[in-house]
Amino acid sequence: MSLLFSPFRIRNTIFKNRMGLSPMCMYSSIDGFATDFHLVHLGSRALGGFGLVIQEATAISPEGRITYQDLGIWKDEHILKLKEVVDFCHSHGALVGIQLAHAGRKASSLPPHLGRKKVKPHEKNGWQTVSASPLPYHLEDTPPHELNEKGIQKIKEDFLAATQRAKVAGYDVLEIHAAHGYLLHQFYSPLSNQRQDHYGGSFENRIRLLLEIVVLIKKEWGAEKPLFVRISATDWVDGGWDIEDSIRLAQKLKHLGVDLIDTSSGGNYRVKINTFPSYQVDFAQTIKEKAEIATAAVGLITQAKVSEELLQAGKANLILYGRAALRHPYLPLHFAHQLQDDIKWPIQYSRGKEERELDKVFK
Repeated sequence: MSLLFSPFRIRNTIFKNRMGLSPMCMYSSIDGFATDFHLVHLGSRALGGFGLVIQEATAISPEGRITYQDLGIWKDEHILKLKEVVDFCHSHGALVGIQLAHAGRKASSLPPHLGRKKVKPHEKNGWQTVSASPLPYHLEDTPPHELNEKGIQKIKEDFLAATQRAKVAGYDVLEIHAAHGYLLHQFYSPLSNQRQDHYGGSFENRIRLLLEIVVLIKKEWGAEKPLFVRISATDWVDGGWDIEDSIRLAQKLKHLGVDLIDTSSGGNYRVKINTFPSYQVDFAQTIKEKAEIATAAVGLITQAKVSEELLQAGKANLILYGRAALRHPYLPLHFAHQLQDDIKWPIQYSRGKEERELDKVFK
Protein backbone atom coordinates (compact mmCIF):
# COMPACT_ATOMS: atom_id res chain seq x y z
CA MET A 1 0.00 0.00 0.00
CA SER A 2 1.14 3.55 -0.71
CA LEU A 3 2.01 5.88 2.15
CA LEU A 4 -0.78 8.20 0.98
CA PHE A 5 -3.34 5.54 1.85
CA SER A 6 -1.69 4.25 4.99
CA PRO A 7 -3.18 5.10 8.41
CA PHE A 8 -1.81 7.99 10.46
CA ARG A 9 -2.26 8.34 14.20
CA ILE A 10 -2.39 11.44 16.40
CA ARG A 11 -3.09 10.75 20.07
CA ASN A 12 -6.09 8.41 20.13
CA THR A 13 -7.28 9.40 16.67
CA ILE A 14 -6.48 7.28 13.62
CA PHE A 15 -6.81 8.82 10.17
CA LYS A 16 -7.57 6.10 7.62
CA ASN A 17 -5.36 7.81 5.05
CA ARG A 18 -3.20 10.92 4.63
CA MET A 19 -5.64 12.82 2.38
CA GLY A 20 -7.61 15.70 3.87
CA LEU A 21 -10.06 18.27 2.57
CA SER A 22 -8.58 21.70 3.20
CA PRO A 23 -10.92 24.22 4.89
CA MET A 24 -12.38 26.48 2.19
CA CYS A 25 -15.04 29.15 2.67
CA MET A 26 -18.27 28.47 0.81
CA TYR A 27 -20.14 31.74 1.59
CA SER A 28 -23.43 29.85 1.76
CA SER A 29 -24.78 30.62 5.24
CA ILE A 30 -27.45 32.90 6.63
CA ASP A 31 -26.79 34.18 10.16
CA GLY A 32 -23.98 31.64 10.43
CA PHE A 33 -26.20 28.57 10.02
CA ALA A 34 -25.07 25.52 8.07
CA THR A 35 -27.47 24.36 5.37
CA ASP A 36 -28.11 21.33 3.19
CA PHE A 37 -25.40 22.71 0.92
CA HIS A 38 -22.82 22.07 3.63
CA LEU A 39 -24.22 18.60 4.22
CA VAL A 40 -23.85 17.72 0.54
CA HIS A 41 -20.55 19.56 0.03
CA LEU A 42 -18.73 18.05 3.00
CA GLY A 43 -20.62 14.77 2.90
CA SER A 44 -19.66 14.09 -0.70
CA ARG A 45 -15.97 14.42 0.20
CA ALA A 46 -16.46 11.95 3.05
CA LEU A 47 -18.19 9.60 0.61
CA GLY A 48 -15.31 10.21 -1.80
CA GLY A 49 -12.77 8.72 0.57
CA PHE A 50 -11.01 11.61 2.32
CA GLY A 51 -9.61 10.51 5.66
CA LEU A 52 -10.16 13.97 7.11
CA VAL A 53 -12.76 16.55 6.09
CA ILE A 54 -12.03 19.98 7.56
CA GLN A 55 -14.98 22.35 7.62
CA GLU A 56 -14.44 25.86 6.31
CA ALA A 57 -13.37 28.78 8.50
CA THR A 58 -16.17 28.96 11.05
CA ALA A 59 -16.64 32.30 12.77
CA ILE A 60 -16.49 32.49 16.55
CA SER A 61 -18.58 35.68 16.54
CA PRO A 62 -20.72 37.64 14.06
CA GLU A 63 -18.07 40.37 13.79
CA GLY A 64 -15.44 37.70 13.19
CA ARG A 65 -16.94 36.70 9.83
CA ILE A 66 -15.18 37.56 6.59
CA THR A 67 -18.58 38.14 5.00
CA TYR A 68 -22.20 38.13 6.10
CA GLN A 69 -22.57 34.71 4.42
CA ASP A 70 -19.87 32.96 6.48
CA LEU A 71 -20.50 29.85 8.52
CA GLY A 72 -20.57 30.37 12.29
CA ILE A 73 -20.55 28.67 15.66
CA TRP A 74 -21.18 31.62 17.97
CA LYS A 75 -24.51 30.40 19.34
CA ASP A 76 -25.93 27.11 20.50
CA GLU A 77 -28.56 27.07 17.75
CA HIS A 78 -25.80 26.50 15.20
CA ILE A 79 -24.95 23.11 16.68
CA LEU A 80 -27.92 21.06 15.40
CA LYS A 81 -27.17 21.29 11.67
CA LEU A 82 -23.41 21.09 12.22
CA LYS A 83 -23.91 17.84 14.12
CA GLU A 84 -25.98 16.47 11.26
CA VAL A 85 -23.08 17.17 8.88
CA VAL A 86 -20.56 15.60 11.27
CA ASP A 87 -22.70 12.50 11.80
CA PHE A 88 -23.13 11.96 8.06
CA CYS A 89 -19.39 12.24 7.40
CA HIS A 90 -18.71 9.81 10.24
CA SER A 91 -21.15 7.32 8.73
CA HIS A 92 -18.90 7.16 5.66
CA GLY A 93 -15.64 6.71 7.51
CA ALA A 94 -14.24 10.25 7.50
CA LEU A 95 -12.96 12.17 10.47
CA VAL A 96 -14.26 15.74 10.64
CA GLY A 97 -12.41 18.87 11.64
CA ILE A 98 -13.61 22.39 12.32
CA GLN A 99 -11.50 25.49 11.75
CA LEU A 100 -12.29 28.25 14.25
CA ALA A 101 -11.67 31.72 12.90
CA HIS A 102 -11.89 35.47 13.41
CA ALA A 103 -11.22 37.64 10.37
CA GLY A 104 -10.16 40.80 12.23
CA ARG A 105 -9.56 43.70 9.86
CA LYS A 106 -10.43 41.53 6.84
CA ALA A 107 -14.01 41.10 8.07
CA SER A 108 -17.10 42.96 6.80
CA SER A 109 -16.50 42.18 3.13
CA LEU A 110 -18.71 41.06 0.29
CA PRO A 111 -18.52 37.39 -0.77
CA PRO A 112 -16.22 36.68 -3.75
CA HIS A 113 -19.11 36.23 -6.19
CA LEU A 114 -20.19 39.79 -5.31
CA GLY A 115 -16.72 41.28 -5.73
CA ARG A 116 -15.05 41.04 -2.27
CA LYS A 117 -15.52 44.80 -1.75
CA LYS A 118 -15.19 46.06 1.81
CA VAL A 119 -18.55 46.93 3.35
CA LYS A 120 -18.48 50.07 5.50
CA PRO A 121 -19.86 49.89 9.04
CA HIS A 122 -22.94 52.02 8.22
CA GLU A 123 -23.82 50.06 5.07
CA LYS A 124 -26.08 47.02 4.81
CA ASN A 125 -24.31 43.81 5.87
CA GLY A 126 -21.35 45.79 7.20
CA TRP A 127 -19.88 46.29 10.67
CA GLN A 128 -16.91 47.83 12.42
CA THR A 129 -13.84 45.63 12.23
CA VAL A 130 -11.14 45.12 14.89
CA SER A 131 -7.46 44.27 14.76
CA ALA A 132 -4.16 44.40 16.61
CA SER A 133 -3.62 47.98 15.39
CA PRO A 134 -5.79 50.52 13.53
CA LEU A 135 -4.20 49.68 10.16
CA PRO A 136 -6.58 48.85 7.30
CA TYR A 137 -5.74 46.04 4.87
CA HIS A 138 -6.52 48.35 1.94
CA LEU A 139 -5.73 52.04 2.37
CA GLU A 140 -9.26 53.03 1.32
CA ASP A 141 -10.88 50.75 3.91
CA THR A 142 -12.42 52.02 7.13
CA PRO A 143 -9.62 51.47 9.69
CA PRO A 144 -10.22 48.71 12.22
CA HIS A 145 -10.52 49.54 15.90
CA GLU A 146 -7.49 48.55 17.92
CA LEU A 147 -8.53 45.89 20.40
CA ASN A 148 -8.19 46.95 24.03
CA GLU A 149 -7.82 44.54 26.95
CA LYS A 150 -11.58 44.09 27.22
CA GLY A 151 -11.86 43.37 23.51
CA ILE A 152 -9.00 40.87 23.63
CA GLN A 153 -10.65 39.11 26.55
CA LYS A 154 -13.84 38.77 24.52
CA ILE A 155 -11.89 37.23 21.63
CA LYS A 156 -10.48 34.61 23.99
CA GLU A 157 -13.88 33.90 25.50
CA ASP A 158 -15.42 33.54 22.04
CA PHE A 159 -12.77 30.99 20.98
CA LEU A 160 -13.39 29.04 24.18
CA ALA A 161 -17.18 29.05 23.76
CA ALA A 162 -16.82 27.95 20.12
CA THR A 163 -14.62 25.05 21.25
CA GLN A 164 -17.27 23.95 23.74
CA ARG A 165 -19.88 23.93 20.98
CA ALA A 166 -17.53 22.04 18.64
CA LYS A 167 -17.26 19.31 21.27
CA VAL A 168 -21.03 19.01 21.48
CA ALA A 169 -21.28 18.79 17.68
CA GLY A 170 -18.83 15.87 17.71
CA TYR A 171 -15.85 17.09 15.70
CA ASP A 172 -12.73 14.93 15.77
CA VAL A 173 -10.15 17.63 15.04
CA LEU A 174 -10.08 21.30 15.99
CA GLU A 175 -7.98 23.76 14.02
CA ILE A 176 -7.23 27.35 15.04
CA HIS A 177 -7.05 29.65 12.03
CA ALA A 178 -3.98 31.83 12.52
CA ALA A 179 -3.10 32.37 8.86
CA HIS A 180 -4.01 34.30 5.72
CA GLY A 181 -4.03 37.74 7.29
CA TYR A 182 -6.88 37.07 9.71
CA LEU A 183 -6.94 38.27 13.31
CA LEU A 184 -4.36 36.03 14.95
CA HIS A 185 -2.01 36.52 11.99
CA GLN A 186 -2.59 40.27 12.33
CA PHE A 187 -1.29 40.02 15.88
CA TYR A 188 1.85 37.98 15.23
CA SER A 189 2.97 39.74 12.05
CA PRO A 190 5.01 42.96 12.51
CA LEU A 191 3.37 44.30 9.34
CA SER A 192 -0.01 44.66 11.06
CA ASN A 193 0.89 44.90 14.75
CA GLN A 194 2.26 48.26 15.95
CA ARG A 195 1.04 47.96 19.54
CA GLN A 196 3.11 49.27 22.43
CA ASP A 197 1.65 47.02 25.14
CA HIS A 198 2.39 43.39 26.04
CA TYR A 199 0.63 42.22 22.85
CA GLY A 200 2.97 44.16 20.55
CA GLY A 201 6.59 44.88 19.77
CA SER A 202 8.70 41.79 20.46
CA PHE A 203 8.18 38.37 18.92
CA GLU A 204 7.06 37.02 22.30
CA ASN A 205 4.47 39.77 22.69
CA ARG A 206 3.09 39.44 19.18
CA ILE A 207 2.50 35.69 19.53
CA ARG A 208 1.03 36.08 23.03
CA LEU A 209 -2.64 36.15 22.01
CA LEU A 210 -2.35 33.01 19.91
CA LEU A 211 -0.58 31.17 22.73
CA GLU A 212 -3.17 32.29 25.28
CA ILE A 213 -5.97 31.04 23.04
CA VAL A 214 -4.18 27.72 22.51
CA VAL A 215 -3.90 27.24 26.28
CA LEU A 216 -7.62 27.91 26.77
CA ILE A 217 -8.68 25.69 23.89
CA LYS A 218 -6.33 22.86 24.79
CA LYS A 219 -7.69 22.70 28.32
CA GLU A 220 -11.27 22.56 27.02
CA TRP A 221 -10.61 20.32 23.99
CA GLY A 222 -8.64 17.84 26.10
CA ALA A 223 -5.73 15.51 25.47
CA GLU A 224 -7.58 12.85 23.48
CA LYS A 225 -8.36 14.63 20.21
CA PRO A 226 -5.94 16.37 17.82
CA LEU A 227 -5.42 20.13 17.89
CA PHE A 228 -4.11 21.80 14.72
CA VAL A 229 -3.03 25.38 14.07
CA ARG A 230 -2.96 26.84 10.57
CA ILE A 231 -0.27 29.49 10.13
CA SER A 232 1.14 31.53 7.30
CA ALA A 233 4.78 30.47 7.27
CA THR A 234 5.81 33.75 5.63
CA ASP A 235 4.36 37.13 4.72
CA TRP A 236 6.46 37.07 1.52
CA VAL A 237 7.67 40.57 2.44
CA ASP A 238 11.04 41.75 3.73
CA GLY A 239 10.63 42.79 7.34
CA GLY A 240 7.49 40.70 7.76
CA TRP A 241 6.85 37.35 9.38
CA ASP A 242 9.17 34.68 7.99
CA ILE A 243 9.97 30.97 8.17
CA GLU A 244 12.38 31.41 11.08
CA ASP A 245 9.58 33.07 13.06
CA SER A 246 7.33 30.16 12.13
CA ILE A 247 9.81 27.60 13.41
CA ARG A 248 10.03 29.40 16.76
CA LEU A 249 6.25 29.67 16.97
CA ALA A 250 5.78 26.00 16.07
CA GLN A 251 8.18 24.97 18.82
CA LYS A 252 6.15 26.91 21.38
CA LEU A 253 2.86 25.55 20.04
CA LYS A 254 4.18 22.00 20.31
CA HIS A 255 5.13 22.66 23.93
CA LEU A 256 1.52 23.73 24.62
CA GLY A 257 0.12 20.52 23.16
CA VAL A 258 -0.58 21.44 19.52
CA ASP A 259 -0.26 18.30 17.39
CA LEU A 260 0.10 19.57 13.84
CA ILE A 261 0.93 22.77 11.95
CA ASP A 262 -1.22 23.29 8.87
CA THR A 263 1.36 25.18 6.83
CA SER A 264 0.17 27.84 4.41
CA SER A 265 1.50 31.32 3.64
CA GLY A 266 0.69 34.95 2.83
CA GLY A 267 -2.55 36.86 3.13
CA ASN A 268 -1.55 39.71 5.42
CA TYR A 269 0.01 42.02 2.87
CA ARG A 270 -0.85 42.81 -0.72
CA VAL A 271 1.97 41.12 -2.58
CA LYS A 272 2.05 38.97 -5.70
CA ILE A 273 3.14 35.44 -4.83
CA ASN A 274 4.88 33.33 -7.43
CA THR A 275 2.83 30.16 -7.20
CA PHE A 276 3.67 26.81 -8.75
CA PRO A 277 2.83 23.17 -7.98
CA SER A 278 3.70 22.33 -4.34
CA TYR A 279 5.08 25.85 -3.80
CA GLN A 280 4.42 25.82 -0.04
CA VAL A 281 5.64 22.31 0.72
CA ASP A 282 9.18 23.35 1.65
CA PHE A 283 7.73 25.42 4.51
CA ALA A 284 5.95 22.35 5.86
CA GLN A 285 9.12 20.29 5.61
CA THR A 286 11.26 22.93 7.34
CA ILE A 287 8.83 23.28 10.24
CA LYS A 288 8.42 19.51 10.51
CA GLU A 289 12.17 18.97 10.73
CA LYS A 290 13.29 21.96 12.80
CA ALA A 291 10.36 22.20 15.20
CA GLU A 292 9.93 18.42 15.32
CA ILE A 293 6.17 18.60 14.92
CA ALA A 294 3.78 17.02 12.44
CA THR A 295 2.76 19.19 9.50
CA ALA A 296 0.18 19.26 6.74
CA ALA A 297 1.25 20.41 3.28
CA VAL A 298 -1.06 22.53 1.13
CA GLY A 299 -0.85 24.50 -2.10
CA LEU A 300 -1.38 23.28 -5.68
CA ILE A 301 -0.83 19.61 -4.92
CA THR A 302 -3.00 17.96 -7.55
CA GLN A 303 -1.47 14.61 -8.50
CA ALA A 304 -1.40 11.21 -6.79
CA LYS A 305 2.23 10.54 -7.72
CA VAL A 306 3.37 13.91 -6.38
CA SER A 307 1.40 13.43 -3.16
CA GLU A 308 3.01 10.06 -2.57
CA GLU A 309 6.50 11.37 -3.34
CA LEU A 310 6.09 14.25 -0.87
CA LEU A 311 5.12 11.85 1.90
CA GLN A 312 7.84 9.34 1.03
CA ALA A 313 10.39 12.16 1.20
CA GLY A 314 9.17 13.06 4.68
CA LYS A 315 8.14 16.58 3.71
CA ALA A 316 4.83 16.40 5.60
CA ASN A 317 2.56 13.99 7.45
CA LEU A 318 -0.73 14.90 5.79
CA ILE A 319 -1.69 16.42 2.45
CA LEU A 320 -4.63 18.83 2.36
CA TYR A 321 -6.35 19.43 -0.96
CA GLY A 322 -8.23 22.59 -1.87
CA ARG A 323 -9.19 23.37 -5.43
CA ALA A 324 -8.35 19.83 -6.57
CA ALA A 325 -10.95 18.57 -4.09
CA LEU A 326 -13.51 21.09 -5.35
CA ARG A 327 -13.05 19.78 -8.88
CA HIS A 328 -13.10 16.13 -7.81
CA PRO A 329 -15.15 15.24 -4.70
CA TYR A 330 -14.00 11.64 -5.13
CA LEU A 331 -10.32 12.50 -5.49
CA PRO A 332 -9.11 9.77 -3.08
CA LEU A 333 -10.86 7.08 -5.14
CA HIS A 334 -9.14 8.37 -8.29
CA PHE A 335 -5.77 8.59 -6.55
CA ALA A 336 -6.11 5.09 -5.12
CA HIS A 337 -6.75 3.75 -8.62
CA GLN A 338 -3.71 5.59 -9.98
CA LEU A 339 -1.50 4.27 -7.17
CA GLN A 340 -3.02 0.78 -7.50
CA ASP A 341 -4.22 0.77 -3.92
CA ASP A 342 -7.15 -1.45 -3.08
CA ILE A 343 -9.26 0.74 -0.80
CA LYS A 344 -12.79 0.32 0.41
CA TRP A 345 -15.38 2.02 -1.79
CA PRO A 346 -18.75 3.19 -0.48
CA ILE A 347 -20.98 0.10 -0.51
CA GLN A 348 -23.49 1.97 -2.67
CA TYR A 349 -20.84 2.36 -5.40
CA SER A 350 -19.00 -0.93 -5.08
CA ARG A 351 -19.83 -3.96 -7.22
CA GLY A 352 -19.49 -7.68 -6.77
CA LYS A 353 -16.66 -9.80 -8.13
CA GLU A 354 -18.77 -11.08 -11.02
CA GLU A 355 -19.49 -7.55 -12.26
CA ARG A 356 -15.82 -6.59 -12.03
CA GLU A 357 -14.92 -9.63 -14.15
CA LEU A 358 -17.47 -8.54 -16.74
CA ASP A 359 -15.88 -5.08 -16.74
CA LYS A 360 -12.62 -6.69 -17.85
CA VAL A 361 -14.36 -8.52 -20.67
CA PHE A 362 -16.15 -5.46 -22.00
CA LYS A 363 -13.41 -2.89 -21.33
